[in-house]
Amino acid sequence: MTTDPVEWRQIEGLAPYSETLAAMEARVAAISEGTAPEAIWLLEHPPLYTAGTSSNAADLTEPDRFPVHIAGRGGQYTYHGPGQRVAYTMLDLNRRGRDVRQFVCALENWVIATLAEFNVRGERRAGRVGVWVVRPDLPPNADGSPREDKIAAIGVKLRKWVSFHGISINVEPDLSHFSGIVPCGIREHGVTSLVDLGLPVTLADLDAALIATFPRAFP
Repeated sequence: MTTDPVEWRQIEGLAPYSETLAAMEARVAAISEGTAPEAIWLLEHPPLYTAGTSSNAADLTEPDRFPVHIAGRGGQYTYHGPGQRVAYTMLDLNRRGRDVRQFVCALENWVIATLAEFNVRGERRAGRVGVWVVRPDLPPNADGSPREDKIAAIGVKLRKWVSFHGISINVEPDLSHFSGIVPCGIREHGVTSLVDLGLPVTLADLDAALIATFPRAFP
């Protein structure tokens, strides 16, 4: 547990991926050295795909569609683009408890609490990283089970127990852009967003909810 304030930064426009990643790594080093406070950056990227450390080349179905970046985080392929809020979460687990599983659970709790601010029930699923929503408004799967779509992705890396990368929540991205990959290696389920669910939520609305619910997940 820590009582020091987390520095929040909302980055305007579309943040270039490589430059942002370099800046994040520099900030993580400064946090590790004790020369900068923990930080969370809220931003959007231009359309791109990122490959995590567990990515399978076969899951990149349209390799020439958008730039592909090696992310260095855990997980598989994911998409970032306009209308998706990325929260890069640089927290010092030396002070928050050196428990990776607990940290990922806290990130999931944060996303679930944020979605609840808009009356959306986000859920975990065993064997599937990220946050999911049940879609009773859509036809069921072939086996009769309810359709479930992914609304948020989680991918993190630790360096000297300081975290980077983080979460992404779909507010109003172009969902067709996800078709160039198998998101997180999962072929059986779809992808959704807050606007796709019929909610007129803006990035500013989501940011306010992320900031309000953060202390519940990370006291």
